[in-house]
Amino acid sequence: MENPLIQHNNQKNAGPAWSGLFKPGQCPLFLAPMEDITDPPFRRICRKLGADVVVTEFISSEGLIRDISGSLKKMEFAEEERPAGIQIFGNNVNSMVEAAKVAEQAAPDFIDLNFGCPVKKIVSKGGGAALLQDLPLMLRITESVVKAVKLPVTVKTRLGWDESSKPIVSLAMQLQDAGIAALTIHGRTRSQMYSGKADWTLIAEAKNQPGLVIPVIGNGDVIDGPSAMAMLRETSVDGIMIGRATVGNPWIFSQVKHFMQHGAELPAPALAERLSVCRTHLHESVLWKGERTALLEMRKHYSHYFKGLPDFKPFKMKLMLCAEYTGVKEIFDEIETFYLQDAQITPKNN
Repeated sequence: MENPLIQHNNQKNAGPAWSGLFKPGQCPLFLAPMEDITDPPFRRICRKLGADVVVTEFISSEGLIRDISGSLKKMEFAEEERPAGIQIFGNNVNSMVEAAKVAEQAAPDFIDLNFGCPVKKIVSKGGGAALLQDLPLMLRITESVVKAVKLPVTVKTRLGWDESSKPIVSLAMQLQDAGIAALTIHGRTRSQMYSGKADWTLIAEAKNQPGLVIPVIGNGDVIDGPSAMAMLRETSVDGIMIGRATVGNPWIFSQVKHFMQHGAELPAPALAERLSVCRTHLHESVLWKGERTALLEMRKHYSHYFKGLPDFKPFKMKLMLCAEYTGVKEIFDEIETFYLQDAQITPKNN
């Protein structure tokens, strides 16, 4: 029997980069959209190191329809990033429809609707996870966007607003009826933010309910190969989305794939490789967004890129305080020289 997603996508003019993702026996790995993290330089690195699908940072629908330069720039992606999706957020039906049309002109492989971001500045404006408090509006937005564009439309959301409201099982079916091509479920409520343990049981219940045929992508607490395999076994999801565990650790995708194929974990990358990728990441970030912004945003990655290195704290402090690109490059050289006595040193996984 033909995959229901491919049937749906044929109707939505999906290209092969999207429609060929969910083949039997495969579990594509998605890079989760994260503000100030999943920019083009990082997305390209993740694709090279095993990510199957990437998604832009979330983009304001109001910003797109008003031609705000920052929002428009976030839509840009390179061909080597495909399959790539553009994620938009908002709480106005007309604005979301018009923004989706603008996004479609950039020719991504799909458009993702953000109904799960828990951040206060988004929720306070009625976007992201705030729509979990107004499911009729969420469904109107979804159905309207699906009808307005030819590309596949996907949704990323959470279990619900809080412990007393977790409608994800019935919501999954309603979103399917609204025409979406796939659904990503983060196994937490909005009130949890990113704390506590993700609840995979509701992801499994939503995924395995009779009548749900669209792919379900699981998200939450996947940090390595064993946890990815556990999610797959416990939920039967069609794909896995990885977010915070990728920061400074784009190798996680190849590590997860190796574990799924061989049942064994790969060692952490040697220092030489970590330095090489970090240098590339910083260089491309400076080219993409300018020195000042790139240096500020790269600070989120440094401690993870060099996690497990003994006596690394002094170098970390230098990296966090340095405000010049040339200075950071010199610190990288110092790191390389300091650990030169064992050029292939492999940081511990701790």
